[in-house]
Parts: sequence; C-alpha cells; structure tokens
Amino acid sequence: MSMVSDSLVIARRNLIRMTRIPEMVLFGVIQPVMFVVLFTYVFGGSMSVGGSTDPDVYKNFLMAGIFAQTVTFATAGSAAGIADDMQKGLVDRFRSLPMARGAVLTGRTVADLVQTCITLTVLAIVALIVGWRTGSAEPTNAGRVLGAFGLLLLLGYAFTWIGALIGLSVRTPEAATSGGIIWLFPVTFISNAFVDASQMTPWLRHIAEWNPFSATVQACRELFGNPGVVQSDAWPMQHPVWASLIWSVLIVGVFRTLAVRKYRAADG
Repeated sequence: MSMVSDSLVIARRNLIRMTRIPEMVLFGVIQPVMFVVLFTYVFGGSMSVGGSTDPDVYKNFLMAGIFAQTVTFATAGSAAGIADDMQKGLVDRFRSLPMARGAVLTGRTVADLVQTCITLTVLAIVALIVGWRTGSAEPTNAGRVLGAFGLLLLLGYAFTWIGALIGLSVRTPEAATSGGIIWLFPVTFISNAFVDASQMTPWLRHIAEWNPFSATVQACRELFGNPGVVQSDAWPMQHPVWASLIWSVLIVGVFRTLAVRKYRAADG
C-alpha cells in the first residue's frame, strides 16, 4: 500500500508539472497529427493494401500503426524526464525521504500514461476528421474498439519502462532524448504499421511478424475492423491480441525490474 500511495504522490507531482508546462503536451500532440496528415495525403494513393491502392483503404489500414507509433514514442519523453530529474538532483531529494524506492519510477510512468491518453484521444479525433472509420473492413463494436485502445495504452506503458531505464543510464536529458527515440525507428518501421509485411523480403517479413510492435498493430486492426488483417504462419499474427498482451506484460516485467535495480544501484 505504501508503494501505491507513494507512486500516486509522484504521479500527481508530474501531472501538476505537466499543467504548468503545457507546451510539453502541445508538442506531443502536434507530431502524431503531422504523421497522420502526411502519411494519409502523401502516401495514400501509392501504397497497396490487399492489392488495392485506394487511398481510403490505406487510410483505414494506416491508423492502427500511427496510434501504436504515437504511444511508443512517449518513451523518449519518459527517458528525458527522468534524466532531467536526475541531473537537477530532484531524485536525490526523493531518496532522502522515507518512501518506496520504486515509487519514483512508477509515478513517472503513470503520469506519462495519462499524457499518452490525452494525446491518443486528440489523435483519434483527428483520424476521424480525415476519414478513418472503425468497421471499414469487417463489423466491430464498442467493446472491441475500447479493447484496441486498451492494448495501445498497455504497449505505451510498457515502453515507458524502457525509457525509464534509458533515463537512469545516461548523464544528460539530451542524451536521454536521443537514446530514447533512435532505436524506435527500426522497431516501428520494420513492422506492419505502414506497409503490408507480406510484401517484404522473407527474412525481413519474419522480423516484422515477431516484432512486439507489429502484434499490437495487428490486434488493433482486427479489433477496429480495419483492413490489413492478413494470413500468416507466424503465431503473433495468428493470435495478435494474445501476442500483444504477452509482449507488453513481458516488457513491463523485464524493464521495470531492470529500472528499479538501476535506481537502487545508483542509490547505493
């Protein structure tokens, strides 16, 4: 209970800080909106999905990938925020208090999850404006749609723990920002987020199909009822919802353990 209470206090502190620096939220929203507009109108007529180059088909295919990319890119913000607190000595002040050691990191990741919720809500509204619709390929319902957003938030929360470990491992916020985002480009682009993975060369397709990011994108397309749910022999593509849950929980378990251990080591 003390862990939960302390984590909520830290989360509240970070949320208050967020309201006092609104440009943090603003810039976090602008980038994914730009991705939606650019990919939709620049690449919409040239991408083939299921043999069709219809811009509307690609538009509905694309959105699950943009949503997933948005929640994972929050990793850089988590890494930079923790590195900034470390550099300013704020974390040292927390260490002097009688509080659970893991609460500082848990509170930070929970606050980042709230910011991700805000960004994802705005992004979904923009997607609807440009023409994205659930059930565009097969019937769906509100429960399945909410389940898809739940998987996205779980993936985003999992990746913030990777960001927490990066933030504890570097010396400056600038290094944390670079280290928190540079590895995300191959993770998000060697996937089924923006192109049909079945069109890749065999060795690259296998990597994309077993990519944790791809599992969540595939699960969201299935739950949203959007095009792009293709047949594949890879287990994550045959059972994307379960694969997404397993990957996200595994990432949380591994990287939370490593991040808290790193924090305690620095404490020593």
